[in-house]
Amino acid sequence: MGWWVLQSLLLSVPILAASIVAYAWWEPARPWLAWLIAVAGVLLVVGVVIEPLWRYRVHRWETTPEAVYARSGWLVREWRAAPLSRVQTVDALRGPLEQLLGLSTLRVTTASSYGAIDIGGLDQKTAAGLAEKLTEITQQTPGDAT
Repeated sequence: MGWWVLQSLLLSVPILAASIVAYAWWEPARPWLAWLIAVAGVLLVVGVVIEPLWRYRVHRWETTPEAVYARSGWLVREWRAAPLSRVQTVDALRGPLEQLLGLSTLRVTTASSYGAIDIGGLDQKTAAGLAEKLTEITQQTPGDAT
């Protein structure tokens, strides 16, 4: 959940801070900047308190010897399943924020036109072990399920 809180803070705090600075220095814009500050404040609260709790409630993943399943989202929920016979690559990715928190994102790429399945917020050891396990299983799966 900390990862989602930090993402929200990195997006909303600069907007709120810039609005407050503009409000203090640009007197003719104060009537509409007051509304912007109020909206930015509400978005900050929603992004830091409500969104992470909601995402935590929805975010699920599972791997079996046959497929990878992932459910994510908070406003729009997405449920994805990828048969392991269709998996092309399995990667463990670490962005700067994830590195700071010791987390990784597991990306399972298939031949689907919709794109890869991302399982975010995994600790580094879990992501690396899962990537290794899925790679091993996909190498043992004959054919390409077409």
